[in-house]
Amino acid sequence: MNEIICPHCQKTFNLDDAGYADILKQVRNHEFEIELEKREKELERQRQDALQLAEAKANEKLQAALRSKDAELAELRSKVGLEVSELKAQLGNFELQKSIAIQEATSVMERDYNKLASALDTEKKLKDMELQNQRAALEEKLRTEIQRKEDELRLKDETIERLRDFKARLSTKMLGETLEQHCEIEFNKLRPTAFNKNVYFEKDNDASSGTKGDYIYRESADDGTEFISIMFEMKNEQEDGGAKKKNEDFLKKLHEDRLKKGCEYAILVSMLEPESELYNAGIVDVSYKYPKMYVVRPQAFIPIITLLRNAALNSLQYRTELELVKAQNIDVTHFEDRLNQFKNGFSRNYQLASDKFHSAIKDIDKSIAALMKVKENLIGSENNLRLANDKAEEITIKKLTHNNPTMKQKFDELKGG
Repeated sequence: MNEIICPHCQKTFNLDDAGYADILKQVRNHEFEIELEKREKELERQRQDALQLAEAKANEKLQAALRSKDAELAELRSKVGLEVSELKAQLGNFELQKSIAIQEATSVMERDYNKLASALDTEKKLKDMELQNQRAALEEKLRTEIQRKEDELRLKDETIERLRDFKARLSTKMLGETLEQHCEIEFNKLRPTAFNKNVYFEKDNDASSGTKGDYIYRESADDGTEFISIMFEMKNEQEDGGAKKKNEDFLKKLHEDRLKKGCEYAILVSMLEPESELYNAGIVDVSYKYPKMYVVRPQAFIPIITLLRNAALNSLQYRTELELVKAQNIDVTHFEDRLNQFKNGFSRNYQLASDKFHSAIKDIDKSIAALMKVKENLIGSENNLRLANDKAEEITIKKLTHNNPTMKQKFDELKGG
């Protein structure tokens, strides 16, 4: 403890070390602030003196530099005056030479112009004759081309009418069978090269369960393990026929047929709803209604098989590895990661394929629109040529010389001669 005497009341009181240290700190801080203020004032005074000295020296240097520049400027003005006088003399001489050169060049140009005018007049006459010959040849070529295009359009129109008449005579069952035959032919074209010997693709003729699909696709590995199976249903529609069917009308039956026949996937190959942008994209996943089910257009028949088959081949490898791991009692924790990786890869490949099919359909639509525009242009061109020909046939000497006495006089002189 420390005894402290108050300077005001002269009383003595005790403070512990912490209190005593705090009072000392306050005293030291106050003295430090007073000393700091003195030092700041002294530094400010020294700074002002230094600034005034520096300003005086700078002014002296500036005045000396200005005097030097004034002397240099006077000398430079004298030199510039002499150069200006010399340039004026040279300019007068140049103007005289330029005038003489212009006169000589003008004379040469006039001679050349007369020669060129004569040559151009002769060439113009030759070009006019050549253009007339080319025009006649082009008109003849255009007439021939128009006739050829008209023949092609007539043949295409006749072909379209024959196809429409053929489809109109087909029954609904025949239309369905025509689509089935198309798919079967497309598959058999690629069977020898794109599929192995363990592929089964045949019509579903087993109606023992009460109903049957159209086609069943199955494929097995070399050890006999089946790794993919698909139930197919083919649906077409008859143009200008009765009530229009929708794809959704057949999904439930297709789902039941898939389950009864033990197939993993179900695919509806459909020409129904031809105006639908959704189904015209090529491949539509409807697994939100029925699991592992797709609706495709006929052009996507082979690609959807290829996509599902490649995915199944990848999963077959994982299945084989999983069985091996289970047999050896090995941890299968990493299997789920690889399976998820496969699922993500399959989803991405499916999306890319769907986008490409959608782009292909758009390109086809653009091509059809372009052909129709060409047809319209050809028809319009043929009409204009017909009108031009009619006008040309109506032209007579009498019409040409009507209200034109000069031309009438020329023709009368030719007749009189």
